[in-house]
Amino acid sequence: MSIIQIEDLSFTYPGSVYPVFENCTFTMDTDWRLGLVGRNGRGKTTLMHLLDGTLRGTGRVTASVGFDYFPFAFPCGLSARRAMKRAVAHFEEMEAEMARLLALGESGVGAWGEAEQRYAAAGGYEIDAQLEKEAGEMGFPAGDLERPVESFSPGERTRLMLGAMFLRRSRFLLIDEPTNHLDREGRERVADYLRRKKGFLLVSHDRWFLDQTVDHICALHKSGVHVEQGNYSSYAANKARQDAFEIERNERLQGDIRRLEETAREKAAWSDRVEDTKIGGHTFDRGAVGHKAAKMMKRSLAIERRTEAMIEEKKALLKDIEYASALTLHPLTHPARVLVRLTDAAAGYDGRVVIGPVNLEIAQGERIAVSGGNGQGKSTLLKLILGGLPPMAGRVHRASGLVISALPQLADGFSGTPREVGEREGLDLSYFLMLLRKLDFPREAFERDMTGFSMGQKKKVLVAASMARPAHLYLWDEPLNYIDLPSREQIENMLAETDATLLFVEHDRRFEERIATRRIEIKRIQG
Repeated sequence: MSIIQIEDLSFTYPGSVYPVFENCTFTMDTDWRLGLVGRNGRGKTTLMHLLDGTLRGTGRVTASVGFDYFPFAFPCGLSARRAMKRAVAHFEEMEAEMARLLALGESGVGAWGEAEQRYAAAGGYEIDAQLEKEAGEMGFPAGDLERPVESFSPGERTRLMLGAMFLRRSRFLLIDEPTNHLDREGRERVADYLRRKKGFLLVSHDRWFLDQTVDHICALHKSGVHVEQGNYSSYAANKARQDAFEIERNERLQGDIRRLEETAREKAAWSDRVEDTKIGGHTFDRGAVGHKAAKMMKRSLAIERRTEAMIEEKKALLKDIEYASALTLHPLTHPARVLVRLTDAAAGYDGRVVIGPVNLEIAQGERIAVSGGNGQGKSTLLKLILGGLPPMAGRVHRASGLVISALPQLADGFSGTPREVGEREGLDLSYFLMLLRKLDFPREAFERDMTGFSMGQKKKVLVAASMARPAHLYLWDEPLNYIDLPSREQIENMLAETDATLLFVEHDRRFEERIATRRIEIKRIQG
């Protein structure tokens, strides 16, 4: 156990006038399991790259450990065992030498034995045993490690990569959004795995996952970095209480300031009027009058000082409150009760059926969650309903005049600035941009090309574009991937209040449990 000390950390991206970090100072412990939270664009990935040396800022980082970043390049063309081993240490040259000597046959037995001894002395066989142990905890039997990397799904590769990372010694791990390619079962397995580890900084926007895995929160607030003990739920509760206290204190100070300012003006006016009575042909004691005026002015100045003190106190409030305005959705109403009906429908690619037969009715007002493991065909179902895939069998009936708004997983088909996207998609531009602003999207980014956006910012453009398109049916494919926690809660609150019809795929269990009125499970056809 040792301390990681960050002192006066500052960083601004080249060409930008807005610093990401400015004179930030905080500490972490190498035994902690920290959850790193903050709005999209607040600097979570930037902080990780400042720690691992990919980016260079000013200030000082003092640590007795090195830093490793996830995700990293997981090499293809190798078995899972060799790819994991390469991530732990460099045994490739040793293994190549052993293979060469083995090919020499009996004449190379002595040399082979020598190479094998060097391999063992370097910890090669120990690493093999450790790899099998970590892979087993991630759900892979030892035999699976001989499979090529390409044969594993993205979610499975995530689990293999994490298992390899924890085999490195004297390292503090920087784990950036590991849940993006994990289905519910994968998230549960990885959460259980991380709960038994220590020494990492984890970025995740899945509230359940954070609660299962971390014992400290490192929050990137507007005013700097805040670290506290606990999981995400305890942090969120503390933050809500602090925000409520500051809002109440701010409102009380505003009222006190208004009253004091009014009193100060009155006393200053009284002082002026009394002072004026010293002038003229009356027989008043001008000294007494002047004393009275000075006394009133002194009271006025005292009130001003109290007012200024309250204003300074007020300035210290509300700095870290995340304003999350309510989102609005304007769904269309269709005369038909059932919007889509699938009857023994099947779909697939290149002549091979992936899902089906599926029998499904989508009625107006339903919010249906589509569940299933990675690669089971959930996205295929959405494409089938949308019309992007023709049915290979069965029938897909869509109500006459049905308008569908689709939200894809990735922004591959979107380019240009957000303003250009809105114009090209024929959206109500003011409504589209207003939605982005409510999702904490900076106004200056409206005119920036999306290629420079973070993944979270790109996903917000997709979400806002789908919301700004009035429709009878919304098809959303993993809408919360990369989306920050406050924005997730905004979207969740909006959907909970709407009567929109929604079919969605989302692995955030809290979101699904609150939003879904019904749940269906998709299983991929084998063979």
